[in-house]
Amino acid sequence: MTTSYDPAEDGAQMAFDGRMSYGDYLALDRILTAQAPRSDAHDELLFIIQHQTSELWMKLAIHELTAAREKLAAGDLQPAFKMLARVARIFEQLNNAWDVLRTMTPSDYTRFREDLGQSSGFQSHQYRLIEFLLGNRNRAMIRPHAHVPMLKAALEAELERPSLYDVALAALAREVSVPEAALNRDLSQSYTVQEGVAEAWAEVYRAPEKHWQLYELAEKLVDFEDYFRRWRFNHVTTVERVIGFKRGTGGTGGVSYLKKMLEVELFPELWHVRTEL
Repeated sequence: MTTSYDPAEDGAQMAFDGRMSYGDYLALDRILTAQAPRSDAHDELLFIIQHQTSELWMKLAIHELTAAREKLAAGDLQPAFKMLARVARIFEQLNNAWDVLRTMTPSDYTRFREDLGQSSGFQSHQYRLIEFLLGNRNRAMIRPHAHVPMLKAALEAELERPSLYDVALAALAREVSVPEAALNRDLSQSYTVQEGVAEAWAEVYRAPEKHWQLYELAEKLVDFEDYFRRWRFNHVTTVERVIGFKRGTGGTGGVSYLKKMLEVELFPELWHVRTEL
């Protein structure tokens, strides 16, 4: 084993006084000092890093979903497909992260749970923004962010915009007949199943060669929701494994609340159409 090798001999930069380094570019000084456990419990660092990294992935998901919505609204579908595929992979990454958190036992968690106070993932404004962006909208869910005017304003502004599924339906309507009720609805409300929309998607699925871009759009949305549903399911099972049926730190019913969220369909007609084909 050679230990005297100097990478500078091959041109590697080794001095960074006045130059941009890897740590500088990624602001690692801020990121790696952003973990502040409130107890001496060994597993609290795992808990913090799990949630911080999830928030970083959600930030990227918002970036991609927002751009995909803009592309779809402009009729530029191909770039949107790449963005939607990336978001599906982001949620695959988020799903894998639950496997790490599940190494924490109930005994491990109880050693620092009280130090969380009333903080809870239920209060993640980025997760709420993702749900609003996707069409699962409930104005009451803004209230946990009322104490931060900037976050409250961002969530309220999202309720004024068409959701990702709204712009997908507008794209669908450019080729096939879509009910007016689905195209001209109250954007601030959650999307609910609209009569005739499943049949519009069925027209695409029955003739994919004629409506190839819409066919690909439909499958990209289903692929993403598939991973999103798995993320929710993994969330439920992880919580049940660690705290059973205790109430959440934020006051929700814990597992019972999370199980209700499993029933939410983001793009309902794209799932229902399978029965009609």
